[in-house]
Amino acid sequence: MMKSVPLGPTQLRGAFCTKGLKKMFEIGKIPPEILEAIVMNPIRKNRVRREDVVLRPKTGEDCSAIDLAGELCVLSTDPITGAAKDIGYLAVQINCNDIFSSGAAPVGILLTVLLPAGSCEADLEEIMEGALRAARELDIEILGGHTEVTDAVCKPIVSAAVIGKSKKRKVVQTGGAEVGQDVIMTKWAGLEGTAIIAKEYEEILNRRLPAGIIHSAKEMKVFLSVGKEASLAVEHGATAMHDATEGGVLGAVWEVAECSQTGVALWRDKIPLKEETRLICKEADIDPLRLISSGTMIITAWDGEELVDKLAAQGISAAVIGKITEKERILVSAQGTEPLEEPKADALYQVKFELGQKRKADGYERFCCKNSGGITPFGDQKIF
Repeated sequence: MMKSVPLGPTQLRGAFCTKGLKKMFEIGKIPPEILEAIVMNPIRKNRVRREDVVLRPKTGEDCSAIDLAGELCVLSTDPITGAAKDIGYLAVQINCNDIFSSGAAPVGILLTVLLPAGSCEADLEEIMEGALRAARELDIEILGGHTEVTDAVCKPIVSAAVIGKSKKRKVVQTGGAEVGQDVIMTKWAGLEGTAIIAKEYEEILNRRLPAGIIHSAKEMKVFLSVGKEASLAVEHGATAMHDATEGGVLGAVWEVAECSQTGVALWRDKIPLKEETRLICKEADIDPLRLISSGTMIITAWDGEELVDKLAAQGISAAVIGKITEKERILVSAQGTEPLEEPKADALYQVKFELGQKRKADGYERFCCKNSGGITPFGDQKIF
């Protein structure tokens, strides 16, 4: 009887490209001619051309340069690791949210794109199309980056570094909360995670929930940017702002209190939650309040209800969900009071659907790193 031998990265090449018969990449840097065609030329043709960008990307150029005209330069970086779809779009939006949360304005972004062995031109095209779409929406430039095919990853990974400049040389910190202030939350808990799960597990969810619920859940990604609410919050006098990424709303509020060295009383029943998120999280057996929530901003300010009204006047849903206190960090609900604990692994990585079945069904089995039936927990660990 023939013995089965696992296939390595070399043998797997040529098995992964699902879109047409385009040329497949070898491991290593993307060939210059393909880099020019798929990455550099679309960037050059992008209609956003800022006067403060003085050195733009080109093949072989290591850096880009920005004239900040005396403004503070604000930097941040994050990878996209919890999704296999829309990762170019997500990378730009989520990284720019960090800049917005500091009260600054993003100017440009650098992207590192790591593709698994067997990827092809169509995979890179899809990532770049999403990244450029987000860049146009936010009026920023893609300043450069790096593209590579490597057997060090088993699904596409995009890591981004974003550069911004402050307004009036001021930066709003996550750790700026003051005792007695209101805790304000924009939009809804689990915003980004809902959109990710709806798209990654669409086939499974369509067998369990109405199609309209799945469609509106996928469309929640249009609410990912926090730029507008950040600007309004700064004008109002917010002293702390934080985009609710991994760990969800509960994790973000805890991080604000931890960075500020304060306590917080958080009111569970006041936290806004869309029906789409509630239903999807029930099916996935996860806590929506601990689900990645990029697009949801946590703000601390005086006169929180006044800020909520200002946000509502601009079409942004918001609510006062708690109070900054001296020391104790608690979560209050109709059932009682419990400690507000530091964030653990995001609920996205505990989704209980059978991942192998889903991936095989939609042709994305090449990006599946199985670990007890959930999304691979390659999440980033923030230290600030």
